[in-house]
Amino acid sequence: MTADTSADALSLLTAKAVRTRAHRLLEIGLNGQLRHFRVNLGRLDAAVDLVLATTRRAYPAFDVPFHSRWRHFVVGGVDRWAALADVKEWRGGKERARAEFDLAIVSVLLDAGAGPSWRYRDPSTGARIGRSEGLALASLDMFARGVFSAKADEPLRADATALGRLTVADLRTGFQIADDNPLVGLEGRVGLLRRLGEQVSAAPQVFAREDTARPGGLFDHLAGAAEQGLIEAPTILSELLRQLGPIWPSRITLGGIPLGDCWRHPALKTEDATSELVPLHKLSQWLSYSLIEPMQRAGLQVTDIDGLTGLAEYRNGGLFVDAGVLEFRDPADAQREHDVASALVVEWRALTVALLDRLADLLRQCVGLDAVSLPLAKILEGGTWAAGRAMAFERRPDGSPPVKVVSDGTVF
Repeated sequence: MTADTSADALSLLTAKAVRTRAHRLLEIGLNGQLRHFRVNLGRLDAAVDLVLATTRRAYPAFDVPFHSRWRHFVVGGVDRWAALADVKEWRGGKERARAEFDLAIVSVLLDAGAGPSWRYRDPSTGARIGRSEGLALASLDMFARGVFSAKADEPLRADATALGRLTVADLRTGFQIADDNPLVGLEGRVGLLRRLGEQVSAAPQVFAREDTARPGGLFDHLAGAAEQGLIEAPTILSELLRQLGPIWPSRITLGGIPLGDCWRHPALKTEDATSELVPLHKLSQWLSYSLIEPMQRAGLQVTDIDGLTGLAEYRNGGLFVDAGVLEFRDPADAQREHDVASALVVEWRALTVALLDRLADLLRQCVGLDAVSLPLAKILEGGTWAAGRAMAFERRPDGSPPVKVVSDGTVF
C-alpha cells in the first residue's frame, strides 16, 4: 500500500467526500448525462412545500430535534430510554455516555430496512410496531434485558465478548421473528454485530481506555480528541469510519482500507485511485447524528453539525422520486428489483444527498433560518424522512419505496 493510495482511501471516509461527489453526480444529471434518472428541478419547490407542511404539523413551533435514534425510543409520548436511564445510579456522566454509545451503536447497526411485513409486539402496550420504530424498540428491550452485556449485574451495556457470541437465534427471539413475521437480512445483522464485537476487542487502545472493551469506549476516544470540550460533527463520522470500517461486509477496499458504504458509478471520473467511487456512509452518518446528544449530555459541545450530509436512504430518496424531482429514464425500472451495488441505486442515493442540500437551502429561505439554527439533522427529522414515508403510503399500500432494492440488512 503506497502512502498516496492510503491517503486516497482515507479521503473517502469523510462527510466532505460524500457531499462533493454527490453534487458532482447531480451536475452530471442536470446536464442530462446520467443513465438511469432525469433530474427535474422544476418539481423541487413542490417537495419543499410538502416537507415544510409535514414539519409544521409535527412541530408547530419549529422546535425540531435532531434526526437520530433517540426519537425512536419515544413511544406514545413516553421516552423509554430515559425511563431506564434516569432511575439508574450512574457513576458519573461518562458512564451514562458509554452506555448510550453502546445502545446507539448496536441499535443503529440493527436499523437496516425490516421489510414491509415485519412487526414487533410491544410487551408494554401490545401494539404491533414495524420498520425503524419497531427495530428500535426491539433493540432497546434486548439492551434492557442485558442481551448484549457480558455482566449479569449490569444489563445496560454492550460488551465486545457478548457481541462476538451473538447468534441468529438470539436475534430471532429478540425480534420476534416467525414464519408469519419475517425480517429482511437477519443473518447480515447478526454478522455485523459479531464483527463489531471482534473489531472492538481488537482495538483496546480505542474501545477499552476506561473499561473493558465495549462499543461505548468510543466515547472516551472522541472525548480525548475534543479540543477544549469542542468536537466537530464530521470528526465523529471520520472516527467512526476509521475505527469501525472493518465491520462492514467485504465490498470495496482501496490500499487495504475498507471503504464501507461506498460504491462504483461509471459517470464519476477522477484522476486518482478513487475514480468511479461514490461514498455514501448512510448508517455511519445516521449513527453520527445519534451520538451527538450523548456527547452533549456529557458536557461536550458538538460543532459544525451541518458538516454531515443528508442520508442516502429510501425515505429521503423516495421523496424525490414520488415528488417527480427524479424520473426513471426507463419506466420499467420502477418494477424491477435492483441490487444495492447497481449503478441505478448508487445514482439514486447520491442524487438524494445532493438534492437534500438544495431542498434544505430553499426550506431555510422559506422560514428565515440559517444552517446553524436549522441544520440538516433537523430538516431530516421534520422533515424529509416523514414526508417521504407519507408519500410512499399514499402511492403504495404497503408504504414500500418507489425503487425496489435487494437489501442484505446492512445498508438501508
